[in-house]
Amino acid sequence: MSLFEEINQLNPRDPGSWPASIKAGTLATLLMAVIAAGLALDWREQWEILDRAKTEETELKKTYLAKKMDVVNLDILRQQLRDIEKSLSTLLKQLPSKSEMDALLIDINQAGLGRGLQFELFRPATSEIITEFYAELPITIRVTGSYHDIGAFASDIAQLPRIVTLNNINIAPGTKGNLVLDATAKTFRYLDEEEVAKQKKAATLAAGGKE
Repeated sequence: MSLFEEINQLNPRDPGSWPASIKAGTLATLLMAVIAAGLALDWREQWEILDRAKTEETELKKTYLAKKMDVVNLDILRQQLRDIEKSLSTLLKQLPSKSEMDALLIDINQAGLGRGLQFELFRPATSEIITEFYAELPITIRVTGSYHDIGAFASDIAQLPRIVTLNNINIAPGTKGNLVLDATAKTFRYLDEEEVAKQKKAATLAAGGKE
């Protein structure tokens, strides 16, 4: 008798009389149905929770290793911080205070005159450009002189004890074989404690306004 014929002759009310092969197949089918229902109803959610937990565990391990490396390198990081503070202190010494700005402007002027240049224009901006920790003062200059003297002047500016930069440089032919240098010299000064406090207050108010 074929399997199909055996199935047709089964008594659904008396599964105990079914052949062993039919019983096994039916149980296997029921088990697969239960597993499928479990996946659809509850197990899938549990697996998703498990996957999220594994992902979180991986992130926590990465965070732990990063923290561990920070602890291991703590002495190195402290030394780097000291080096940065030392460099910052050196840079700040190259920035004049408000009271030293006039003297610096004289130094820039003297650097040109000392090279035999003729100043046709030396005009500091009427107001400074204020940032969080320092102020920038642009100075529009125009000088006339030889190629060699203008180059020496630029070199002297770079060697001043205070930070001065030459920007927007334009050199054009002048009279009597001379050249005309148009440029913007920028010098910087650090803000005093009162100015820093004012800048921080303004930044706080601006941030509050944006919120």
